[in-house]
Amino acid sequence: MTPIEKLLSENKAWSSGIKADDPEYFERLAHLQKPEFLWIGCSDSRVPADKITGTQPGEIFVHRNVANLVIHTDVNLLSVLDYAVTILKVNHVIVCGHYGCGGITAAMTNHDFKYVLNMWLRNIKDVYRLYAKELDAIADEEKRTDRLVELNVKEQVMHLAKTSIIQRAWKHERRPQLHGWVYGLKDGLIKPVFDMDAGSAIDPIYQYDDL
Repeated sequence: MTPIEKLLSENKAWSSGIKADDPEYFERLAHLQKPEFLWIGCSDSRVPADKITGTQPGEIFVHRNVANLVIHTDVNLLSVLDYAVTILKVNHVIVCGHYGCGGITAAMTNHDFKYVLNMWLRNIKDVYRLYAKELDAIADEEKRTDRLVELNVKEQVMHLAKTSIIQRAWKHERRPQLHGWVYGLKDGLIKPVFDMDAGSAIDPIYQYDDL
């Protein structure tokens, strides 16, 4: 059996098991999507949003990319954010990074990862530059990397607050709350590192005055 055939076989077994326990499960799920949360996480296969939060299908809307970045030219990310906030009316947006992130580690080097990855990792390097004094003072390489993971999450949450999507929802509906979390691969625990309530102050240059 090939790896692809194994995946399909496991899917059939999973579906059969669900239907045996709850015959109406998929019929209900097909007509239900009212998630409370938008999760912006890393594409790392070790950090599945539903597994580590104990959520069920329909409870959490998910977007993932390398190193959980919120980039203002990323139409994919922005379309997910707009749909989640404007249409699904989520009350919480979570940016979740994780310790041991390969994207963070790569961005801390001077290695050439070729055009596309270089372009992506540049966003993390910009975060390092903002906090270089703090980070360069950390002698232990692993601890320095872990701290950049946390600071990167903080910056991505702040990037969310700079979007008209979030600011419009804050102004008219007093939602969503923004959260920055970091997941520990070594212990399976989530560490909250940064939060922004609806209406939190941001630099005036990023504020829209005609929403």
